[in-house]
Amino acid sequence: MPRPDLLHRVHRTDPALLGHQPRSRRVPRRDWTALIGVVGGVIVVGLTLTAVLAPWLVPYDPSARVGTPFSPPSADHLLGTNDVGQDILSELIQGTRVSLTVGLVAAAVALVIGTLVGVLGGYFDRLGAVIMRGVDVVLILPFLPLLIVLAAYLGRSLVTTVAVIAALIWAPSARVIQAQVLSLSKREYVTAARTMGAGNGYLILRHVLPKTLLLATGQFVAATSGAILLESSLSFLGLGDPLQKSWGSILYWAQVRGAFLTPAWKWWVLPPGLLIMLASLGFALVGFALEQKVNPKLRRR
Repeated sequence: MPRPDLLHRVHRTDPALLGHQPRSRRVPRRDWTALIGVVGGVIVVGLTLTAVLAPWLVPYDPSARVGTPFSPPSADHLLGTNDVGQDILSELIQGTRVSLTVGLVAAAVALVIGTLVGVLGGYFDRLGAVIMRGVDVVLILPFLPLLIVLAAYLGRSLVTTVAVIAALIWAPSARVIQAQVLSLSKREYVTAARTMGAGNGYLILRHVLPKTLLLATGQFVAATSGAILLESSLSFLGLGDPLQKSWGSILYWAQVRGAFLTPAWKWWVLPPGLLIMLASLGFALVGFALEQKVNPKLRRR
């Protein structure tokens, strides 16, 4: 027969024998999602405020020669100057305004197109089948080559950049919204309203579309992240508006004018690259947090 003192020790040291598991110290998934959303929101708000207040934040005219070419960072020029003596910090602040504007506008246009296509494709059966086959075709197209060809053919301007980006990023939103609308259109209250004589327009505006707004918000944030990256890519390749200061155009001129061959790459190339990464990360984190909140498949039961 085992000794009572040994049994007492075993029960004290082995929680499994006490009928319960040790308490986990892991942070709950919900807390991590909220933290990720807060971090992304801080980044997005900070960049947005910088873009809105850009005319008052720039220390110099971004297009004016205000210093010695290739000057390193100093008290007068915190990020140095480029090859013609323009203040790089002023260029970055102005570039924040341009890059975010293009990203937000392109994402908004893409969301409108994607929402319209997704609602029609999910609500109407026969028409939806045809529409979603078109969406599938758009999704399998070679994305980056088509983007470059369209931008080169249509010309270099901000309007062209927005139109080309929006025309190529609306399809993922349409696919996600279509799945949501397809589920909503089969709900009992929608079927009951249809039986009572409600028209399709009323059902879409009253019962279907409002239920997709939160999901569409998450898609908008995710599309903004992609649009900023695409605008920077086009500008870096020389396909953006040459008269506008954006993060991508700053990298383009740095590459064209030999910044990589001089120590100037440290203050001319790294800051815009880091801002592009930061903006993409911020919007991606906010989009992830929103998707965890609104997508039923991702919610923890």
